[in-house]
Amino acid sequence: MNRVCSIFAQLLELFPRVKFQDAVKKHKAERHSRGFSSWGQFVAMLFCQLGHAQSLRDICNGLAASEGKLKHLGIPKAPKRTTLAYANGHRSWELYETVFLELLSQCYSVAEGKRKKFRFKNKLLTLDSTSIDLCITLFDWAKYKQTKGAAKIHMLLDNDGYLPCFAHITDGKTHDITVARRMQFTAGTIVVMDRAYVDFDWWERLTEGGVYFVTRLKKDIQYDVLEECPAPQKSDIRRDQIVQLRSSLQRSYALKLRVVTMWNEEKQEELQFLTNHLKFGATTIARIYKERWQIEIFFKSLKQLLKIKTFIGTSANAVKTQIWTALIAMLILKYVHLKSSFNWSLSNLVAVLRQQLFVYRDLYKWLDDPYQAPPVLAGVHDGQLLLDFSIVS
Repeated sequence: MNRVCSIFAQLLELFPRVKFQDAVKKHKAERHSRGFSSWGQFVAMLFCQLGHAQSLRDICNGLAASEGKLKHLGIPKAPKRTTLAYANGHRSWELYETVFLELLSQCYSVAEGKRKKFRFKNKLLTLDSTSIDLCITLFDWAKYKQTKGAAKIHMLLDNDGYLPCFAHITDGKTHDITVARRMQFTAGTIVVMDRAYVDFDWWERLTEGGVYFVTRLKKDIQYDVLEECPAPQKSDIRRDQIVQLRSSLQRSYALKLRVVTMWNEEKQEELQFLTNHLKFGATTIARIYKERWQIEIFFKSLKQLLKIKTFIGTSANAVKTQIWTALIAMLILKYVHLKSSFNWSLSNLVAVLRQQLFVYRDLYKWLDDPYQAPPVLAGVHDGQLLLDFSIVS
């Protein structure tokens, strides 16, 4: 007898209801609720992401069509469009940030030690941001340009399992370095970033705190070469130099940095990497920067596989709620992807999972063998229901 609940319900079990209610109380999310719980809102928004619903109508109608299967999800009935819209606009998005952080700790337990490609034990993080274009007349809070609005997601991606370990949502005008300056890193961490994060004072504070960084060298940064290091033989490394920065403000920086110059055969150009780590090999520095591409892949997956480019609400709270639930959905996908022994691509996993949300079968057996026929229910043989017409005297 198949006694498992639906795949959607098993995905929701990754976040226990007790912890969810603790987060609801912490943020007072149900202070003015009238029958529609925060859990119901969470289920609806997660269905929006995993079920690829395009509008409030799609969400509500999609859940209503599965009315008989909603009780095992913890909600009595499908919400009305106005009810869900009001909840998204007025219930604090910070509730879903807390849910995200709680779920992240579970993902780390699965991802620990996986996909580590380097010999060093340092924590490796990638720092970057991505912008989402918005219509300024509808999203008037999302300041960017006079005729254009935008929201921006600032993110840290952990090299272990490529999990998003930090996220912050702002309007499009907020500069990347402004958010980066507020971040705290443990000593020994290596942070990989692009050329948007140029700040000599911040680099100095990172170095004083024992935090390492690797970035691309901007052409307008001036420096004095203090020492020429031997470049490794039979590699694409052309130069390895110890340098000292020169400031246009006549301020002297005692900070010693390192410039590694590498030849890119594919693009037929030189790439220059700037770092404050003076001991790693030059080829290791180049490989570390290559890891930055993983956050670009993450942003691409987030925008293509989940509902994050168009929004079902226009207020800042509604947009942040939708983005945070998209990040939660991505964590769930990453979690089951890491747990599975089947060779899934993330895009294929999302596409097939979308069709199986309300199917009753064991999630983890299905993940490992997705194309096996579901177990036969008692009283069913070769697809035919067996009926007993014998008369009991």
